[in-house]
Amino acid sequence: MLTLPPSVRVYVAAEPTDLRKSFDGLSVLVAQCFGADPLCGHLFVFRNRRGDQVRVLFWDRTGYVIVAKKLARGRFHLARDLPKGATHIEVEAAELSLMLEGIDLSQAVRRKRWRPGVRNFDASKQRLMDARGIDIQRAT
Repeated sequence: MLTLPPSVRVYVAAEPTDLRKSFDGLSVLVAQCFGADPLCGHLFVFRNRRGDQVRVLFWDRTGYVIVAKKLARGRFHLARDLPKGATHIEVEAAELSLMLEGIDLSQAVRRKRWRPGVRNFDASKQRLMDARGIDIQRAT
């Protein structure tokens, strides 16, 4: 299991990529296909046409890092279907870990998870509210 901080995002390319590209070639693909800055520290995942190889590109504050994996048998599968016209999708670190293990999650059922609401401060009423507009009591 990969342990990544919550600030690091994982993006997977929707289309197969020529994995003969190295650091500079993959960083250009990040800028063109993902529309992202390759120096941002996020992980960018690329698969080959056969689906048996994966490369992960990221910047670690001192230079680019490429992590490569080739399965002896089987294929790398995305955890979910791609939307029409998508150039990439964002996945969680756990999904990337399972994908790198060669596990096909296409039949897996994703359960709803609780996520904390966004807290808003209503300046006109001098009170703190959650995303639903319910008052949040301040600790005194």
